Amino acid sequence: MSNVRSDKPFVLAGRTFESRLLVGTGKYVDMEQTRLAIEASGAEIVTVAVRRTNLGQNPGEPNLLDVLPPDRYTILPNTAGCFDAIEAVRTCRLARELLDGKNLVKLEVLADQKTLFPNVIETLKAAEVLVREGFDVMVYTSDDPIIARQLAEIGCIAIMPLAGLIGSGLGICNPYNLQIILEETKVPVLVDAGVGTASDATIAMELGCEAVLMNSAIAHAQDPILMGAAMKHAVIAGRMAYLAGRMPRKLYASASSPLDGLIR
Repeated sequence: MSNVRSDKPFVLAGRTFESRLLVGTGKYVDMEQTRLAIEASGAEIVTVAVRRTNLGQNPGEPNLLDVLPPDRYTILPNTAGCFDAIEAVRTCRLARELLDGKNLVKLEVLADQKTLFPNVIETLKAAEVLVREGFDVMVYTSDDPIIARQLAEIGCIAIMPLAGLIGSGLGICNPYNLQIILEETKVPVLVDAGVGTASDATIAMELGCEAVLMNSAIAHAQDPILMGAAMKHAVIAGRMAYLAGRMPRKLYASASSPLDGLIR
């Protein structure tokens, strides 16, 4: 069938990844739970808030890299907690020093503490500086298709629109904007923020997203390790359903078996 989608590898900064689930490392009860939940998720990329997590900058304190070693996981430093471009750029430079010159970063510049909504003006400023300095920028942004296009044009390697507010668990609040971003953006699009349970992750993948990033949905589950495994399968199922192509929606019932040749 000519309209059947063919799969393509998930590639970031020239590297191919098997898992399309990216996970955060905050909000767990301890580092052992962090390790077990992320292991269960099958994620290969873990994102770390540089301003809140010890990656070696605080000698003598527990180091996250001891339980999530960089030879096993791709560490994606993020700028969570930054509220302007200057702060975000400084944090990315620190992360590059701590991670032996690696350029992959997740940029997020927040507007306020209450909503944690992205400040797109400061995000655009920071993205321009970081791309110019050779960083591979994955960027958290609003679900505005115009802003997404501008960030891609600046040179960001992945656009990460929110599906809902960070930590809200509200799920995919505006699938229509996401669909426009997916149609118009030429770089990978990953849903970031808002996922609450496995079905949310599946919907994001069914829309055509390259991957999904989440933290609270796993860390705040009653059983984070089991939820990590659930999210692994949800992302796989969503990708497979996207490639398979769903049946058309119909207003009325349609018999699943042919009516011709029935025994009279």
